[in-house]
Amino acid sequence: MPATRVMPTEESADLITLVRELARKELAPRVADDEATETFPRDVFRTLGRAGLLGLPYPEEYGGGGQPYEVYLQVLEEIAAVWSSVGVGVSVHALSCFGLAEFGTEEQRRRWLPDMLGGELLGAYCLSETHAGSDPAAMRTRARRDGDEYVLDGAKAWTTHGGHADFYKVMARTSDERTGISCFLVPADAPGLTADPPERKMGLTASHTTTMRLDGVRVPAERRLGAEGEGLKIALRGLDSGRLGIAAVATGLAQGALDVALAYARERETFGKKIIDHQGLAFVLADMAAAVESARATTLHAARLKDRGLPFTKEASIAKLVATDNAMKVTTDAVQVLGGAGYTRDFPVERHMREAKVMQIFEGTNQIQRLVIGRALAKDDGRGTVSVSRQAES
Repeated sequence: MPATRVMPTEESADLITLVRELARKELAPRVADDEATETFPRDVFRTLGRAGLLGLPYPEEYGGGGQPYEVYLQVLEEIAAVWSSVGVGVSVHALSCFGLAEFGTEEQRRRWLPDMLGGELLGAYCLSETHAGSDPAAMRTRARRDGDEYVLDGAKAWTTHGGHADFYKVMARTSDERTGISCFLVPADAPGLTADPPERKMGLTASHTTTMRLDGVRVPAERRLGAEGEGLKIALRGLDSGRLGIAAVATGLAQGALDVALAYARERETFGKKIIDHQGLAFVLADMAAAVESARATTLHAARLKDRGLPFTKEASIAKLVATDNAMKVTTDAVQVLGGAGYTRDFPVERHMREAKVMQIFEGTNQIQRLVIGRALAKDDGRGTVSVSRQAES
């Protein structure tokens, strides 16, 4: 479903400023404690939802914000610069709504989408399985038709918001063909749907990640999104947008680490002057700033293509690759700038470094991104999209 898009305006700039203030006042004071105690901040998502921030890139007629992806990604970056777990959560929620918004019938959209975009409900996305991470077509979870219902059996790994979400977008096999996969909107209270204990992760510990078990879960046929066999297409189309979400989160994470490193470098003194005045440290900080800015520019470039209805698959993969690799480098350098202090939990940069690692893994590993980019380049000389992109931005 093509959404009505508007160009970024002064109102959009005000929105981004308001989100920055909200993140500073509402999120920053509790990040360290919730991450340390691995507490899932469900109330924070309600706050963001009531502020209209969980449905920004979707049409207003269904309860969304009607904002261009370019604006939505900048909002996401502001959130992630303060709290990456929440930034990832907002991105995952948007991805969970994608199947219904883009492939649902008009009746399905009007029935379910307003509540999903309105802020009270939180979504989760069930695609990966333990044996089928980068190869979703190898999934084993099955959906068997039984009259007016489907019966789902299987297990979905690495589910963000697992056990806390109000609805789950589930991909399940409806035929033995490799691409015989369908998409279902499963309510959290469906009998037979359970969550394993959260994974014990090195970062993003306030974002709970679980395996979801489906044991004879009955789903009315009216909750199938798209036709039978369209699930893989829905998943892959959604991942293009989801990768931009993660690119924005990674950019925000890197910006947050850079902010801490700059503040420290401007105050800490060695050999009679501030450490930022030492060329060795100044060059490190300069490279960090360049990495953040290049990630932001690459991500917003891909978003502008999407907003104009132009192909952006390759550019989304480039943005995800560049932003997440840069985030890993920037956060590692932030620890180095702070020296021994950076290795302690007295400063957030050690947490930033731990959080950055998974950005290179989820929404398709960066090796998969290189595969996507390489295949795209094999189909053209790598210049055709560039000229279209420049025309789009002119």
